[in-house]
Amino acid sequence: MQVTDTHSELITKLNRKAARIGIIGLGYVGLPLMLRYCEVGYDVIGFDVDQSKVDALRSGRSYIEHIDSGKLSRFVGRSLEPTTDLTRVSEVDALILCVPTPLSKHREPDLSFVLSTIDSVLPYLHRGMVLSLESTTYPGTTDEELKPRIEAQGLKVGEDIFLVFSPEREDPGNQSYSTQTIPKVCGGCTSQCLAAGIALYNQVVDKVVPVSSTRAAELTKLLENIHRSVNIGLVNEMKIVADKMGIDLHEVIRAAATKPFGFVPYYPGPGIGGHCIPIDPFYLTWKAREYGVHTRFIELAGEINSSMPDYVVSKVVDALNSRKKSVNGSKILVLGIAYKKNVDDSRESPSVVLMERLQGLGASISYSDPHIPSFPRMRAHHFSLSSVALTRETIASFDCLLLATDHDKFDYELIKSTAQLLVDCRGKFLEPAPNIIRA
Repeated sequence: MQVTDTHSELITKLNRKAARIGIIGLGYVGLPLMLRYCEVGYDVIGFDVDQSKVDALRSGRSYIEHIDSGKLSRFVGRSLEPTTDLTRVSEVDALILCVPTPLSKHREPDLSFVLSTIDSVLPYLHRGMVLSLESTTYPGTTDEELKPRIEAQGLKVGEDIFLVFSPEREDPGNQSYSTQTIPKVCGGCTSQCLAAGIALYNQVVDKVVPVSSTRAAELTKLLENIHRSVNIGLVNEMKIVADKMGIDLHEVIRAAATKPFGFVPYYPGPGIGGHCIPIDPFYLTWKAREYGVHTRFIELAGEINSSMPDYVVSKVVDALNSRKKSVNGSKILVLGIAYKKNVDDSRESPSVVLMERLQGLGASISYSDPHIPSFPRMRAHHFSLSSVALTRETIASFDCLLLATDHDKFDYELIKSTAQLLVDCRGKFLEPAPNIIRA
């Protein structure tokens, strides 16, 4: 395709950092990305429908634990403008969508956030801009859903406006990789679109990885997370088998991990959580049915992972029974409700499912999480609880502690020496002890 003046002007503005960047959705993906653009010298408008988030940002206050408020406050009122006003999309040269893509109650893709967002900004899109979708979705979403809507406005994709898909790869709490150092996959609807996407991300990440299409980029993200889901499902099933055989699977994993090739260690747990692994595989299984393909392997891994909370609950019930106690009426303290260690994100956390199942059996449930002081608002779950401080007296007052998320901030020596009974889902306690049961 012939390079247009519109395209070359956009590339020049992006390369010179003269372009204004707009980011919609200022959560765990959008907020660090927004700060990265500010760091390298772009002016950024951050959009979110949540007024409380916008107010926090305007005051220089971060609402995500691993993002420093001091770092944020340096840019507010200078290169960073948080707002709920989507009409200001007309002012940006690049627009990046970082909105949720959950599952419906029928475990099917829910694109309502993506589609309502694109429909809301359509009147403010203009010639000479690049639009990037980062929300995880099924292959074909960018081509089939976004492109027709944009072109219905009279803007030709690849000539007037440039459309790409570049999946987010944020890993909250990971100290080894940041927005800058994680390679960025990018696919465009056309070669012109891809060039614009590369220019958009080239200044803020160390490496951009171009692929042939938006569909290839969409499937790349799904493969990454399905790879993890399948391997976690495998090791969770191995955990159940090893338990029946009286073998410590964590010992086995440590031994297998000494092999310098051909093996990557994954670890069992009470289930899977977060905004990716419990959800993303179902985006592919749903889309695959359109092509007459039944993704049995992927779905089996999902079934195994989804069944792990029930397995853990059975271990708690058995552990209490061994002490001649019923789960009904027992006081149980769940340690950690974040979906993984050292973060404040409880989305899709198996800990919450464990709390509900145990409460349904009659247990009195409390939780302790140094990263989540109060039980957060959730669409499908609710507990009116605050985090319990771990003192010697408090720990000893519970019939059972359930280690669901192994935060580094927990005092494990105190827990081990004080708990009446501890069920360990994370293999944190390696040495046998009479009060510790491994789940």
